[in-house]
Amino acid sequence: MTQQKWNLIVDVANCTNCNNCTLAVQDEHVGNSFPGYVAEMPKHGHRWIDIKRRERGQGTMTDVAYLPTMCQHCDNAPCMAAASDDAITKRPDGIIVIDPDKSKGQRQIVDACPYGVIFWNEELEIPQHWTFDAHLIDAGWSEPRCVDVCPTGALRSLKVDDATMAKVSEDEALEPLRSEINTRPRVHYKNLWRYAQCFIGGTVSAEREGIVDCVEGTEVRLLREGQTVAQTETDGYGDFRFDRLDPESGSYVVEVSGVSDSVRREVTLGESVNLGEIRLVG
Repeated sequence: MTQQKWNLIVDVANCTNCNNCTLAVQDEHVGNSFPGYVAEMPKHGHRWIDIKRRERGQGTMTDVAYLPTMCQHCDNAPCMAAASDDAITKRPDGIIVIDPDKSKGQRQIVDACPYGVIFWNEELEIPQHWTFDAHLIDAGWSEPRCVDVCPTGALRSLKVDDATMAKVSEDEALEPLRSEINTRPRVHYKNLWRYAQCFIGGTVSAEREGIVDCVEGTEVRLLREGQTVAQTETDGYGDFRFDRLDPESGSYVVEVSGVSDSVRREVTLGESVNLGEIRLVG
């Protein structure tokens, strides 16, 4: 029988920064030790599930995305390579466990994590992480507490074989955090572009009979090196947005087609840009 393994799906578009997941982990582990799994979590300084915040845009065109981060339970885990004395094990179900006894004094385990989600317990001198609530899973829970308490469906756990998970990832357009480091994490992100990528947007207006108003249905093109890379129309408020652009990706031209002429704006994309009002002439 094909081995079933645990996976976590994080939908960035559904996270509202309620912090229920963070608080559930703290409630479970602060003051509580689970021998063989994890020692108690310090009351302060540790966030085994941490929610990062990123604001995109400026002025009237701004959005905020939240990114829950936690141990990724990697299949190619740098922490395991850095550990000695079998301090870290990868269970058959995919969960990584840092032994609270064998890992004592091994601060290099914290330094090895490229995601920054392993914490050093100064009092106990051990590295600690989110264990996928392995102690609860082994006690019969069908999902970790963070999933159980998430009110928006931003977190979802699946225990399936790797082939099934690959199909889920393809169907739902899931992707890993920091794909370039190839750690093969078992935490998969949906709508990661909301946090990781940028947009170029603006508002199109025109003056008619002395009245300035927004313009709906105007064609707007995004060009790079003279080639159209995206095209859209303004909405009922005159707004347009080109999203899912890579940060620090360089020079673009936004071209707005007017009745008698077109207006062009040059943009150098670092972070998301709101061009503000673009007034059509004529």
